[in-house]
Amino acid sequence: MHASSSAVPGSPATPASPASPAGLVREFHTAFGLDVRSAPAEISPAHAAHRQDLLAEEVAEVAEASAEGSLAHLAHELADVVYVAYGTALVHGIDLDAVIAEVHRANMSKLGPDGRPALRADGKVLKGEHYRAPDVAAVLRDQGWSPGQA
Repeated sequence: MHASSSAVPGSPATPASPASPAGLVREFHTAFGLDVRSAPAEISPAHAAHRQDLLAEEVAEVAEASAEGSLAHLAHELADVVYVAYGTALVHGIDLDAVIAEVHRANMSKLGPDGRPALRADGKVLKGEHYRAPDVAAVLRDQGWSPGQA
């Protein structure tokens, strides 16, 4: 990924929308009679496989849009991936915003004490000695999940 020359490292290209996709996708799931759970729970293997197929389909469409070169098409397909990911979280009863916040906390711990990241040759941010992995299980427990719970 290459940022434009006007991008400021560490800042988004555009301001984020104040609303999480969670509420929008919840509205969609409710309107169309799709599953929405209020607490984290396992789902049937068949239902999980269906959600995985939906995600794979959307990721493939991102690849197609990227190859095509249309930024508008790419943006649409990226939004579809996020939409389906949030839908999958709803089906499982996961507050994905809270999980993303924990993953963000962990990702920010990749910065060194000098505030600089360690980068691989291709630009991928590496985990430094101060990295603290996300505790997603703790986030899920805060949402009412207990391991092994059906």
